[in-house]
Amino acid sequence: MEIIKKINRPSKDEQKLAIESYDALASVIEQLKSDNPEIEIEETQERIKIPLKALKFLGEILKAMSQGKPFSLVPIATEVTTQKAAEILGCSRPHLVKLLEDGEIEFTKIGKHRRVRFEDVMEYKKKMKKIQKQHIIDMMKSDEELGLYDSQCKV
Repeated sequence: MEIIKKINRPSKDEQKLAIESYDALASVIEQLKSDNPEIEIEETQERIKIPLKALKFLGEILKAMSQGKPFSLVPIATEVTTQKAAEILGCSRPHLVKLLEDGEIEFTKIGKHRRVRFEDVMEYKKKMKKIQKQHIIDMMKSDEELGLYDSQCKV
């Protein structure tokens, strides 16, 4: 599976086509009775059996594209290098290694190399965002109590 280096938003033309395609696909999926429907590629007249789950997932992709949202597909059990994990978290590789060694994020070692599950990196990132948000709320409350921040803005 190819890893995308740069994620782009869909163009206006892609959004328009995705809207039309999503509506048509959603309507067809509702009528399907088989778990492995057969689709036909009009340009080649080739018929392909595809798992219903994959077809529904295509619908989710089209819906995201129709709304102009960028998307990326990452296999759940993907392991990443410490460098890639550090890039995802927006920190240095040495800092990430310290997090790993301190037990903050699970990892496996293959020879001399550490590998981190993508989902563990994302879970840690989510946890850190939640903590950061709470710190901001606490700072705002503290500023309000000290009279440094007036939530009742007067114009």
